[in-house]
Amino acid sequence: MKKSVFAAMSSILVLSAALAGCGGGDKAGEQGSKPAGEQTSGPKELRMNMMSEPPTADPALAEDSTSSAVLRATFDGLTRIGEDGKPHPSVAEKIDVSEDGLTYTFTLRDSKWSNGEPVTAKDFEYAWKRALDPKTASNYSYQLYYLKNAEEYNKGKAKADDVGVKATDDKTLVVTLKNPTPFFLELTAFYTYYPVNQKVVEGNDKWAGEAATHVGNGPFKMETWEHKSKLVLVKSDTYWDKDVVKLDKLNFSMVEDANTELSMFDNDDLDWSGAPLSSLPTDAIPALKESGQMQTRPIAGTYMYKFNTEVPPFNNAKIRKAFAYAIDRKSIIDNITQANQEPAMGLIPPTMAVATSPYFKDGDVEAAKKLLEEGMKEEGITKMPTLTLSFNTSEGHKKIAEAIQDQWKKALGVDIKLENKEWKVFLEDVNQGKFQIARSSWTGDYNDPYTFLDLFKDKDGGNNDTKWENPKYKELLNQSALEKDPEKRKQILAQAEAIFMDEMPAVPIYYYTHSYVKKDKVKGVVLDGLGFVDWKWADIQ
Repeated sequence: MKKSVFAAMSSILVLSAALAGCGGGDKAGEQGSKPAGEQTSGPKELRMNMMSEPPTADPALAEDSTSSAVLRATFDGLTRIGEDGKPHPSVAEKIDVSEDGLTYTFTLRDSKWSNGEPVTAKDFEYAWKRALDPKTASNYSYQLYYLKNAEEYNKGKAKADDVGVKATDDKTLVVTLKNPTPFFLELTAFYTYYPVNQKVVEGNDKWAGEAATHVGNGPFKMETWEHKSKLVLVKSDTYWDKDVVKLDKLNFSMVEDANTELSMFDNDDLDWSGAPLSSLPTDAIPALKESGQMQTRPIAGTYMYKFNTEVPPFNNAKIRKAFAYAIDRKSIIDNITQANQEPAMGLIPPTMAVATSPYFKDGDVEAAKKLLEEGMKEEGITKMPTLTLSFNTSEGHKKIAEAIQDQWKKALGVDIKLENKEWKVFLEDVNQGKFQIARSSWTGDYNDPYTFLDLFKDKDGGNNDTKWENPKYKELLNQSALEKDPEKRKQILAQAEAIFMDEMPAVPIYYYTHSYVKKDKVKGVVLDGLGFVDWKWADIQ
């Protein structure tokens, strides 16, 4: 998925069987609630910290983990990833899939927007076409390319009416895909596929920026948004499944400093500290581990540095690989992150891996020096200039950047300038190509390796800030979409990953884990294997 601020048959039953092997959710605490008489008195409020201001609360524009968490709370899709980590009907009450796997017919249940208006199939059709409209400039528009003619419309080669989504009446949405997509019902739980209220959107182009004008259809609704200070969500009385929502309020602070956040937790001002919305202070991790307070679980995510391949010297693949090979990942994990991460020797995390062996050796300084020398010769460079490594505000990012700065100096003799930016500014600058090397990360949007490889498919893809593109790589990904044999498809994807690792537009550093501490009274928060958080079933007991 998503850039992180820190670090899916003729019925739904057929789909559930097909996805039985997908990674499941993990409830942070015992699931279920006590009888009403045993509940804590007063409103049930969960207090957390998000390390930065959400860049947006508009499903079409979101591209990061902070925004996605807010959207998951305030919106609901045709499907929703349940407590078991699998997609289940949500706003859709019934789902029929054609035998060829190309046509999905969603029958909607009675549900309402937070302003009391009914949610209709037209809201979904409008939202999907809006995200695909080039004027919207959605960085995640490519996530809808599974629909027939969606890519063509987004690139100005087809009309909106040609896109494979149509509301045939208020309760029926018919979707036609380009190719059979086994994980499509996982995608319909993803935020780019959420509906939006057409009247609200077209009535105010700033609708998603303030609590007073924000309208969603999820378990919670916005009550307060004091920018860069706090965000308060309250239980929605119009949500179709409101009877299962136990929390009355989600209260988010916005504190950038991890040490301050942990102090707030220790002083009982927060009920949760750390992932998925922030990070624990690296210096505190050993003690938290030893005390047994810290909970850690792997997620399908890769922490990496990306190169701007359109500007020297990183237009040269050998130079990019030199910088990748010179990093000592194990020392970073042992001395800085310290949360059972694994060194990333490929782009795709272990739970989805297609490779049978590592693509290179960790900290291979000799190979790095040789590659740098060859790359500089090819580019006519006699001395490497001072280069800039950009990262967003975080103690952990800073320490990792300082360590790699030192490693590159010692191994390659290159001077690196570090540049720290606030999250929203950082995202905007990287999206606009204003960087040389930038901190990055990716967590899966669905449980398939394609979610990592697709990120780098098109030079102009919304989230491909490297601007790298390779014709053979694109051909292999297109081929994989047509291959029905799982093992052959895996081999095709492995060939694609090998091309990526040979050209190294981005440097994998480690595979993510989520580490956090929480109060014992917090139950039922769902953290899935992709790193998503859902508070629909959360409780304070």
